[in-house]
Amino acid sequence: MKPLLVIIGILALVFASTFLLVRFSGVLSVEDITYWLENAKELNPYYVFAVVVLLLAVDIFIAVPTLTTCVLSGYFLGFPLGGLSASVGLMLAGVIGYWISRAYGERMLQIIIRSEDKREEVKSTFRKYGLGMILLSRSSPIFPEVCACMAGMTKMRFLKFFAAWCANSIPYALIATFSGSISSINNPKPAICAVIGMYLVLWLAWSVFRKRKYQAADQSG
Repeated sequence: MKPLLVIIGILALVFASTFLLVRFSGVLSVEDITYWLENAKELNPYYVFAVVVLLLAVDIFIAVPTLTTCVLSGYFLGFPLGGLSASVGLMLAGVIGYWISRAYGERMLQIIIRSEDKREEVKSTFRKYGLGMILLSRSSPIFPEVCACMAGMTKMRFLKFFAAWCANSIPYALIATFSGSISSINNPKPAICAVIGMYLVLWLAWSVFRKRKYQAADQSG
C-alpha cells in the first residue's frame, strides 16, 4: 500500500501546484469563468456549451473550479443541456488523463520507484482498490484527476475505468447543473444545498469504503 500512496501523493502535489498557480495568478477565477459564459451566451448558447466542455476537459492539466463550472453550466444553459455539457467535459478530462498516463505512466513509475517489485505492488494494489477509489473520488478536489491518471499508469482495463468514471462523473454533473438551473443570483440556496449534500454523501461513502478496506487488510495480514 505504501508505494501506491507515494505515487498518489506525488500526483496530488502536481495537481495542487497547478491549482496554486491558477489561484495566485488570477487566471481562471470564478469571476473570469462567469464573465466568459455570460459573453458566450450573448453570442450563442451553444458557445456556452463549448466553453463549459473545454474548461472541464482541460481540468486534467490546469486546475479548474469543477463544481462551480458545472453549477454555472446549469445556470446559463438550463437543464438538461447544461448537464450534457458538464458530463461531456468531465468525461473528456478522465479519458485524456487515462490515455496520457497509460502512454507515459510507466516511465514515471520507473523514475519514482526503482524496484520492479514495488512497481508491481502499486499496480496490483490499485487494481484491487482502484474501482472503489474512482467511484468515490468526487469526495475531494484533485482526487478524480489523480485516480484517472493512476488508472492509466497501472493499465486498468479501459472499459472498467470508463464505466467507473461514468458512474462518478455523470450523476455529479447532472445534480450540480440541475441545482444551478433552479438557482439565481438572488436565490443561490438550491445550488448551495446540492453542493453540501453531495459532499456529505460522498464523504460518508468514502469513510465506509476506507473502513472496510482497512478491515480487509487487517484480516489478510
